[in-house]
Amino acid sequence: MKGKSLYTSLLGAALFATLSTAAVAQGTIKIGEVNSYKTQPAFLGPYKNGMDLAIDEINKAGGVNGKKLELITRDDNSNTGDAVRAVEELVSREKVDVLTGTFLSNVGLAVTDYAKHKKVFFLASEPLTDKIVWADGNHYTFRLRPSTYMQVAMLIPEAAKLKKKRWALVYPNYEYGQSAAATFKKLLKAAQPDVEFVAEQATPLGKVDAGNVVQALSDAKPDAVFNVLFAADLAKFVRAGTERNFFKGLSVVSLLTGEPEYLDPLGSETPEGWIVTGYPWYAIDTPEHKAFLAAYQAKYHDYPRLGTIVGYSAIKSLAAGMKKAGSTKTEAMIKAFEGLKLDTPLGPIEFRAIDHQSTMGAYVGTLAKKDGKGIMTNFRYIDGAAVQPTDAQVKEWRPASAK
Repeated sequence: MKGKSLYTSLLGAALFATLSTAAVAQGTIKIGEVNSYKTQPAFLGPYKNGMDLAIDEINKAGGVNGKKLELITRDDNSNTGDAVRAVEELVSREKVDVLTGTFLSNVGLAVTDYAKHKKVFFLASEPLTDKIVWADGNHYTFRLRPSTYMQVAMLIPEAAKLKKKRWALVYPNYEYGQSAAATFKKLLKAAQPDVEFVAEQATPLGKVDAGNVVQALSDAKPDAVFNVLFAADLAKFVRAGTERNFFKGLSVVSLLTGEPEYLDPLGSETPEGWIVTGYPWYAIDTPEHKAFLAAYQAKYHDYPRLGTIVGYSAIKSLAAGMKKAGSTKTEAMIKAFEGLKLDTPLGPIEFRAIDHQSTMGAYVGTLAKKDGKGIMTNFRYIDGAAVQPTDAQVKEWRPASAK
């Protein structure tokens, strides 16, 4: 009898533990996130901090629909195959409710395709390729950051004001760089019909031969340069160009260079006068950004980067969508995200129903130096809604099957 009583007690305890575990699981919303943490630490370290800050704020306020958020991350090694394996693990083994993340455009496109075929909700937080919402857009994928087209369009008015006729281009030779170069040529030609593109240098990502690139561009005798290089490639290009006096008297328009991730490492080598997109965190005085900055510095004792804004806003977007949907079910999330509006540290944004692209904008300004460091001056925020293509263009570019 004692043995039977002990067995019954153990069975009851085991059952209680199982039910308790299930109750905990049911009380948690799992967000699966995949990114290139090892290969792009300058951007993605602060990005992860931004996500964690948002998770903390939301959970301390009671969570979403009565449930706490749990973030589960995986590294994709900047490889499309590894990314797909990572998201498959997150979905199949970890049973995440939604997917987010990715940095490189080709990786983002791979996860976009996975979301389409597996019918999983995916918020692409960082990759800039236009294809994510247009040519390869699908019913299940949304994108947070302003796209390549949008950021290039922000720079075109400034490029046209220069009234330079002979332009050279340099860009990383993969989806993002190729798209940026093609869009720049198309939009600048429309704004300035007499423009000539006299040279292009498409460099291997992370392996730029800066000296030869600068020499090839210099040989073409351009009046201005459009640069798309970033991270270590950017630093090498700036150093090689400065050593060879290539930038002296030359106008340069440059994507992303004003972002702290890429500007801060340049330090005293910062090229002054470049027209850039970026994030002058130290001089944004809007109430929403001040509140965000104070919270971030209190938690991390550091200043935010552009990646921080992206990570923070991605989690806030997902939480807003879940709250609006009242669920994490895929179709409910899609319906909630189409037209979803929320406030971010950069101001209000909306996820457009027509192409699932958010209207998050970016700052455009000019590089200068202060106390041996690079800064943005004469900057202004450009709302993403102001640089979107027309609805007719989107309908032409986005496949009908995406709806």
